[in-house]
Amino acid sequence: MARLEIAVAGAGIGGLAAALFLARAGHRVVVVERFGSPRPVGSGLIVQPTGFSALEALGLGEAVAAHGRPIRRLFGEASGRTVLDVRYRALGREGLGVHRSALFGALLDAAQRQDGVTFETGFEIDRLERGADGRPSLVAKSGRVLGPFDAAIDAAGSRSPLSAGFSDRRRALAYGALWSDVAWPGAPFDETALEQRYEAARRMVGLLPIGRRFGEDAPLAAFFWSLKPAAYGQWRARGLEAWKDEVATLWPAAATAIANIQHPDELILATYGHHTLARPFGERFAVIGDAAHSTSPQLGQGANMALLDAEALGRAFAEARDPTEAAAAYAAARRGHVRLYQAFSRLFTPVYQSDSRLLPLLRDRLAAPLSRLPVVDRLLARLVAGEVGRG
Repeated sequence: MARLEIAVAGAGIGGLAAALFLARAGHRVVVVERFGSPRPVGSGLIVQPTGFSALEALGLGEAVAAHGRPIRRLFGEASGRTVLDVRYRALGREGLGVHRSALFGALLDAAQRQDGVTFETGFEIDRLERGADGRPSLVAKSGRVLGPFDAAIDAAGSRSPLSAGFSDRRRALAYGALWSDVAWPGAPFDETALEQRYEAARRMVGLLPIGRRFGEDAPLAAFFWSLKPAAYGQWRARGLEAWKDEVATLWPAAATAIANIQHPDELILATYGHHTLARPFGERFAVIGDAAHSTSPQLGQGANMALLDAEALGRAFAEARDPTEAAAAYAAARRGHVRLYQAFSRLFTPVYQSDSRLLPLLRDRLAAPLSRLPVVDRLLARLVAGEVGRG
C-alpha cells in the first residue's frame, strides 16, 4: 500500500497507540483531539499481559512498567469467605497496575516524538463527510474541515459522533462505581494484588496498587466503591462520613485508605454499559476501542482491548492493498476475541454487580474451590489476562 494520510480521532490510549502503529507502518497520521491539550481521563487500571505485549511492540513496555506495580493476584472476600482468587503465576506472567496518566504519558510522549505523527487539538468533531472519491474529511462543530484523508480511524470513545449511525447494540448497566486516587496505604494491603470485598453483589469495595503518576514519585492506589448511578444524589446527600462508616463496616482495613478523602468531589462516578458495533468498519474507515466495543470493568479489559485493536489496525494497514481492505482486515482479526470477551463480561457482571440474590450465593459457595483446581486456575488466569480466544 502507498503511504497514506490517516486521521485518528481521539488522543486516548487507543488513539495514541493506533497513531504510533500506523506511523511505524509508513503512514502519515494526524491525531485529532477535542481538548486543547491531550490529557488522560480516569484513575488506575490493570494492563493485562496481552495488552502489555502491544506496548512492548511499540518499545514502551519498560517505560510504562517503571511507573506501575506488578499485579500477581486478584483476590476477593465476602463475609470472610474467599470468593475470588486468580493468580497470574499459572501463566508465568503478571498484570501491571498503572495509573492511567502513566500509560497515557508514555504513549503521548512517544507519539509527539514519532516521525509522521502530528496533532490537531481543540477540534470538537461533529461528523464525517466524504468526497466524490469516498475520501473522508472531519467536520468540527465550528464548521471547520480537516481533510480529505485517505482513511479515518474512530478512537473517540463510546459516544463518538463518527460512528453514531452504525448498527449498535447498547445497554446501560444499573451499577457503576465511585473512583478515587489515594496514597498507597501500605500494610495490611498486598502491594501486588487487586483486593476486593463484597456484600452479595450489591456492594463492592476494592483497592488496586497503581504505582505513580507520569513524572511523579508518590505511590498510589485506585480505590473504588460500587454504586448505582441512579443513587448518586442520595449518596451525596447522606454525607461523606456516613459513607466512610459504610466502607469501614464492609472492609475495616479500607478505612485507612480513604481517611484523607475530604470532599465528595474527590470521588468520580463512572457509569458502565455494554456497547458493540455490529460492523466496526466502512469505506476507508475503522472504529477501535470503546467507540467499537465497551463493557463493564469486571475483567479489566478496556485499555487492554484498545491496545490490541491498535496493534491489529497497524498490522492491517501494513499488509493490505488499500485502506478499505485494511479496515475490513482489522475488524476480521479482532472480531472473535472482542465478541468472546463481550460475552464473558455479560456473564460475570451480574455475579459481582447486580441485585441478584442467587448468583452471589452460588459465587460464594463455588468460585474459590473451583478456582483452585489445576486446570481451572490456569483458565481463569488466561481469561483475565486476555488470552482466551486470541489468535
